[in-house]
Formats: sequence, structure tokens, C-alpha cells
Amino acid sequence: MRVNGFIAAVALASAAAIGGSAQTPANTIDGHVSAARTAAGTRHVELFSQLCAPANTQPRPAAGRGAAAPAEGRGRSYGPPPRAEWHVEPAKVFDNLYWVGQTQFSAWAVKTSAGIIIIDALYDYSVEDEIVGGLTKLGLNPADIKYVIVSHAHGDHVGGAKFLQDRYKARVLLSAADWDLLDQTKLTPRPARDLVATDGQKVTLGDTTITLQLTPGHTPGTMSFLIPVTDGGRRHTVAEWGGTRFSFPPTPENFRTYAASAERFRGIAAKAGADALIANHPELDDTKSRLAVLATRKPGQPHPYVIGTDGVTGYLTVAAECVKAAGLAASGR
Repeated sequence: MRVNGFIAAVALASAAAIGGSAQTPANTIDGHVSAARTAAGTRHVELFSQLCAPANTQPRPAAGRGAAAPAEGRGRSYGPPPRAEWHVEPAKVFDNLYWVGQTQFSAWAVKTSAGIIIIDALYDYSVEDEIVGGLTKLGLNPADIKYVIVSHAHGDHVGGAKFLQDRYKARVLLSAADWDLLDQTKLTPRPARDLVATDGQKVTLGDTTITLQLTPGHTPGTMSFLIPVTDGGRRHTVAEWGGTRFSFPPTPENFRTYAASAERFRGIAAKAGADALIANHPELDDTKSRLAVLATRKPGQPHPYVIGTDGVTGYLTVAAECVKAAGLAASGR
């Protein structure tokens, strides 16, 4: 995805802008954008460029305020694209965490002592190639998949869940609100309604426990995650923000809900000591570049996904501040 050159340049210059931002009123579009820019620094440029893009943060005409936003990933009205356009080779990221995604959408495999947990299931056209084939290439057995945890009910994340449910009898977890969303949107194929995820729920398989948090906003029942991992035996906690873009009707309540979720999960991640970050779209956690670093990483060198607690906090601050700016813009303020 192309990064808006102007916004990227502004984000890269965020350190120089800190002094001026103190003079910008906080609860204004410019104030929230400035706060997001500072939080982004040079690390979260792509997130900032997408969420604080002018299309989100410029005041909108009053006539358009009640319109529904485009539905991201809720299904395809055309056949699957050629494999060459979406296939990517899998990669081991931590001792127990693997990336099995495609060009624009990420799926993650958590290996435990009692089987595998998949987080997000891609589209139906790519799940067998990327997840099943990817696990096999990484020396894992797809038949060991026990759970499929879906962050939210858009086709690019839930479309492949039915395949894994049918073939491997994997249990599928989705929030109640997003099980309902699947029924409302009539997305196909979709998994049979299975396990209902709840706020703060801990999913334990063998020696690993993943914590689920309800973070509504991107969809009514979006979930975010805390995942324990190790790197050469050293423990880290990974945070994954479950739904990023503003793909919801631009009502004041929806913007407030998203902002509250981002701020709440930021506090939860900080309390848990989360020091690493992943996303379900590879451009949002710079997966392409980070996988390249991992491929040539030597013993003792820093892990590219470990960005520290401040880095995780900054990511979620960008999300919270940009959506506040977008909410003011949508209201014409």
C-alpha cells in the first residue's frame, strides 16, 4: 500500500514538531493529529498515514454525515485473484509464533504443547495455500489446529475459518456481536456458529494462554489479543490490535467507541508488560521489512518485532488520537 508522501514526511519529522504541538489546543482535529504524530514517531509511520490521512481528518460536508462507511473485507463479488498476486512464503517469528499470511492480510499460528491456535483465517481462497501449506513448510502439522480465533467478522479474516473448521474440526471463536454480524452480512463461506468469545477470556491450550479483549469499534465485536511468546527462551508478551481502519458508519458514538477501546486496550497491554506488536494487516506492523530482518538476524541481535512497552503504547495512542480527529472531522468541527 502506498504511503502518502507528505504525511510520511511529517511523521518522520515528528520530533521537530513536539515543541509546536504544545501550543495546539488538545481537543481539536489538529491537536489530535499532532498527538498521534508524536506517538507515531518514526516507528508507526504507516499506521499514522492511514488513520490520520486527510480523507479521515478533514471536515466532511453535513449531507454526508450519516452515510455508512465502506465495509472492509466483507466479501468479494469476483473470483479469487491469481495466486501470484497474494502468495507469500511463511516464516517463524518467535519460538512459538509463526506468520502464515498473504500479501495484504496476516494470519498467525501459535504453537503450544497440545496443538496449534490460529489467529485469523484469511480469505477462503488462500487459507489452504497459506495456512495449511505454510504450517507444513514450517514443519508443523495442520491436523494439530485446535482453535481458530477470529479478530472480527470481515471476510479477509474469517473467510477461511469454515475450511479449518470442516477439515480439522477446529473450534472457532468469535465475539457474540460479530457472530451476529456474520449472520447479518450473510458472508459466504462462513463457519458454523461455535464458541462465543468474551471480554477478558483466557484461551488455554497446553502450556500457552492467550487473553482475549473485546475492543469494539472496527466492528461491533472486534477482539484484540495478548499472546505469550519466547525468543530463544526469553519471554515476551505480544499485543495485537484486532481492527484498525475506520470501516464503520461515521456516527459520533462509533468514533467514541473506537477511541475508548484503543485507550482501554492500551492500558491493558501496558499493565501486561506487552513489549512486542503484531497486526492482522502486514503493512500495519511492517511485517515485510521485519521478516527480512529476521531472515538475516544473528544471535544476540535485537528482535525486530520487540519494540518495547513504549512502542506498543505509542501504536495504540496513534489509533486513539487519529480516530478522535476523524470523529471531529465527521461532525464538521
